[in-house]
Amino acid sequence: MRLQSAIHRRLVAMVLASGLIGLELNALPATAQSTPYCQQSQAAIAQKEKLRLAALKGSRDAEKRYKALLAQHGEGLRNCRRRTWIQNQAIWIRLYPCDVRAGGLDAVLDQIVNRGYNQVNVETFYNGRVLLPAADNPTPWPTVISGQKLNNVDLLSQVIRKGHDRGLRVYAWLFSMNFGANYVRRPDKQQALAKNGLGQTSLTTSLVAGLSTDMGLGNPDEAFIDPYSVQARQDYTQLVKAVARRKPDGILFDYIRYPRGSRSASVVSKVQDLWIYGDSSWRTLLQRATNYKGMELIQRYLLRGYITQDDVKEVNQLYPNEKEPPLWQGLNPDRVKSSVPLGKRVNILQAQLWQLVVGHAAQGVIDFLSNAVIPAQNAGIPVGAVFFPDGNTAVGQSGYDSRLQSWDHFPINMEWLPMAYANCGDTSCITAQIRRVLSMAPRGAQVKPVLAGIWQQSVSNRPPLEQQMQALYRMAPQIRSISHFAYSWQEPGSDRDRKFCQP
Repeated sequence: MRLQSAIHRRLVAMVLASGLIGLELNALPATAQSTPYCQQSQAAIAQKEKLRLAALKGSRDAEKRYKALLAQHGEGLRNCRRRTWIQNQAIWIRLYPCDVRAGGLDAVLDQIVNRGYNQVNVETFYNGRVLLPAADNPTPWPTVISGQKLNNVDLLSQVIRKGHDRGLRVYAWLFSMNFGANYVRRPDKQQALAKNGLGQTSLTTSLVAGLSTDMGLGNPDEAFIDPYSVQARQDYTQLVKAVARRKPDGILFDYIRYPRGSRSASVVSKVQDLWIYGDSSWRTLLQRATNYKGMELIQRYLLRGYITQDDVKEVNQLYPNEKEPPLWQGLNPDRVKSSVPLGKRVNILQAQLWQLVVGHAAQGVIDFLSNAVIPAQNAGIPVGAVFFPDGNTAVGQSGYDSRLQSWDHFPINMEWLPMAYANCGDTSCITAQIRRVLSMAPRGAQVKPVLAGIWQQSVSNRPPLEQQMQALYRMAPQIRSISHFAYSWQEPGSDRDRKFCQP
C-alpha cells in the first residue's frame, strides 16, 4: 500500500507539472479516484447526483446512501488535499433566494466538492443586503432572503451545516466600507457617508463621466462610508456579531478601501480628491494637530487645497501665546521653526500637510478593519482581509492610488488575500502582483492569493486556472492556500438558473 501511495504521489506530481487536467486516475485505489486537482471522476459525480435526486423524491434508502457517499467524498477530498501542493483551495460564491428550494444547496455544494474545492467563501453582506433571516436580523440592512414564507430561513446557517457535512470549510465573505446605497439613503445614516473636497459622495460621483468601480462599470448599489464614523462602525459591529453567531470557519473582509475612479480619477494628487471630508473624518483629522496653530493651518489647507505665507503669518497672529510653530502628528518642529526662511517654511508645511492628509485617509481604512474584526476574533473565528495588490501604490512624485488600501499595514494576525486579477493575456502580470505582495508582507503573514478564471479555457483574456496555478507554483511553492473567483464564472448556467428562478 505504501508503494501504491508513493506511485500515486509521483504520478500526480508528473501530471501537475505537465499541465494536464481531466486525467482520471481510475487505475489507482478507490481512495484516490480524482484528478491531480482533487476533482471527482465523472462516474462518481453521476452516482452522487443520481442518489441526490432519488433522495429528493423521498427514497430513504437513497438518502442513506447519499449521505454515506458525501462523507466518503469528503474524506477522499481531505486525503487528496493533504497530498497536493495546494492544501486549501477555496471558491467564492453568491447565494440567492432560490437556494432555499429543497435540494438546491445540496446540488451547489456537491458541484463545489466535485471540482476539488475544500473551502467555500459565501457572500454574506453585499450591495447593502445581508444573508440573515428577516426574523433574526439585528442590522440596519435588509435581508437577501425576503418574503413572508422565508422570514425564518437562515440560509447562512444552512450552508455552513451542509458544507461541513461534505468536509468543506465555510467562510463568510463581507463587504466592509461599501455599505450599500440603501443604507446611506436613510436620513439617519447619511452622516456616515464618505465625502470628498467637492462635496461629492460615492453615490453622486458614480454619475460623473469617467468615474467607475474596479471592473470599469458603475454600480448603483454601492456606497462607501466614512471609516471614522462611529455610527458606521457600531452598525458594522452588529453585523459581524450576527454573522459570528452562526459560527462560520472564518470571516473575510472585502472592500476595505475607498472607491476608485477610472483614468485620471484613479489617482489622488490633491487634498480635494480624498474621501476625508465627512464630519467624523474631518473632526478626527483636526485632532491630529498638537497645537491651535496646526489646527488652523489644517483647516485652511482642507478648504483651499493649499496654504500661503499670509496664512502662516495670520496663524501666528491668531495664537500669539503659542511659542511653537504650527504642529501636528509626525511633524518635526525643527524643520519649521521661525529661523527657517518663511518661503521655505511654507513649502515644507504644505508638503507635510499633504502627507498628513494622505496618511489620515489611509489610517482610516486600517482602523476600520482593526475595529471590524474584533467580534470575530473574540469568538475565536479566523479572519482575513481581501485587497488589491496595487491598491497601496504611489503614482508619480506625489500621487497615490485612489483606493488608499494600505494592505501592507493590515494586522499580521489575519489571512491576507491579494486579488491577483491582472489581465495581460498570460500569467506574467498575475505572478508579478503576487510577487509584490510576498516581497512586502511581514514575516509570518498568511498570504492566500485569489485568482480569477475558469478551468481548461481562457476567459476575459485570462489564462485557464491550471496555467495560473502552475505559474504560481513555479514562483512561490511555499504557498499552500489559494481561492478562485468565482462559482458564477465556472457554472454560469447554475448561477443564472438560481438567480432568476421563483423560490
